[in-house]
Amino acid sequence: MSDETSVGAVDVTYRGIFQKNLAGVITKELVKAARREDKVGGTVQRYGDSPERNGIPAKQFAVIADDMDSLRVEMTKYEPENVVVVCVMDDTLTKGVESWAWYGVRPINLNLAPGGTLLVISRRSPEELLHWIPRRTYDWNLAILPGEPSFGGLWVYNDDGTDYRTMGAVARVTGGLVSLDSLIAEAGSGKDGDLRAAQLREGYESVTMHPVGAGVGAEDTYVPVEMPGWTQMREGLVVPAVEVGKNNTLFMKYTTRTTRPLVKFDACVKCQICYTVCPDECFIPTPEGHYDINYQHCCGCGICAQSCPVSGCIEMVDETVFESNEPLHSVFESDPAAYEELRAEKVAQAGGANPHYGIY
Repeated sequence: MSDETSVGAVDVTYRGIFQKNLAGVITKELVKAARREDKVGGTVQRYGDSPERNGIPAKQFAVIADDMDSLRVEMTKYEPENVVVVCVMDDTLTKGVESWAWYGVRPINLNLAPGGTLLVISRRSPEELLHWIPRRTYDWNLAILPGEPSFGGLWVYNDDGTDYRTMGAVARVTGGLVSLDSLIAEAGSGKDGDLRAAQLREGYESVTMHPVGAGVGAEDTYVPVEMPGWTQMREGLVVPAVEVGKNNTLFMKYTTRTTRPLVKFDACVKCQICYTVCPDECFIPTPEGHYDINYQHCCGCGICAQSCPVSGCIEMVDETVFESNEPLHSVFESDPAAYEELRAEKVAQAGGANPHYGIY
């Protein structure tokens, strides 16, 4: 925390359900360690009013203050204002996050304080990540903690050390919002203290910092949606009907994806199974009998790839190798060879298709 403020917050942005326990451990342990330094703190979860459907971006905060009055003021806000570090638990979230309905894709660094740090768990380079992260009008820092996204969900705690490695990195990039010594002391009070201490130190030492100047990064296209006031809302619960064959324009879920389905149209046997099993009606019938994909509504659940009877016809491919959500069947229709070249290029760029078992 700087001399100007007595409150600092850590934002943990994670995949709903899949990483809920992971975010909970990080925020709670940061607060407990801060209390060893005679600071005060609390945790708060956001988007808790959403269904936290699998993969939907969600947030938990650790708010740490020098005094109780400052903490109380900050905890009354919908989201803390002095966010000194945003921990991004899955690097595909750098493309932007949308909580659950449709309020627009918010930049991953939207609420990051000037001079703050975006801490991303990733094996990508700073240049690759900045291709997606929107520019700010102030200087900030990009920190990369080498690693893969961890599955630490609502029912399962995957003890792979990601939570403690992340806490160690937070101590490093914040310059001691919570010190490494306090985190180690707190970890030592529980079981596996030596293991936790080693994980904390490893995260502290392996994280790399990359200063980012004002104006560096992707174009910021976010336009906040004007929300109705409570007096403007309709009474009761109203779910407008959607015309058969169309999608609800107020419920686009593509920010839930870590991978997207890519179809090898010339291998398709036109069996209609993908169209039938897709829970979000993302497959669009074409006159030729193929099924195009509405990527704005695809959440990347993988049920289509799991259900397709033709090996390699539908493959789940890393989301970050794609630039847009435009359907692709028109490319195949106009030039099948060019489409196949594009499809093979994307699979190769992603390092191959991802195994997916229709987890939804």
